[in-house]
Amino acid sequence: MRFVWGLWWILWMAAAVWSDRAVKAPARRHHVLYRLLPAAGVALLFGAVRSPSGETTLWRTPDVIAWAMVGVATAGFMFTWWARIHLGRLWSSSVSRKAEHHIVDTGPYGIVRHPIYTGIILASAATALQRGTAQAWLGMGLMTLGWYVKARLEERFLRDELGAEAYGAYAQRVPMLLPFMTS
Repeated sequence: MRFVWGLWWILWMAAAVWSDRAVKAPARRHHVLYRLLPAAGVALLFGAVRSPSGETTLWRTPDVIAWAMVGVATAGFMFTWWARIHLGRLWSSSVSRKAEHHIVDTGPYGIVRHPIYTGIILASAATALQRGTAQAWLGMGLMTLGWYVKARLEERFLRDELGAEAYGAYAQRVPMLLPFMTS
């Protein structure tokens, strides 16, 4: 599982060169929370932060289930890559607007408005299930909260930048993070 996450992270960061420069972004202070929550979540998810008494094991995951969760995490990361490739040069690691920015509502963006976050949340849930610890589930929860906070900021920003009516229509057609769930 660590290998899958590590490989995804290295390739994800390397692919940042494919992104155009931002022309506008919310004030820096708005970026702090959505960066801190996932960072803390990753530390908990992978056991980098432990209490003096150790981790609280909720269950021991059988090998066949553990390997299945590696497959689920890989599927989540593949969904993130589909979204990133589909978004092309409009992708950014922070909430921002590019010079030629427009609403992308096809491909994975026709399934959920934030497919990259959805894929990471799926991978986080698979990892927490595989690890079977309270700390891993807390980490998954913090990461999910961080992606939700970022998605809300991004949506407010894009409504202002791309037009409330156009983005609102997209938001009514396509769920935010979970397919088939209205948001």
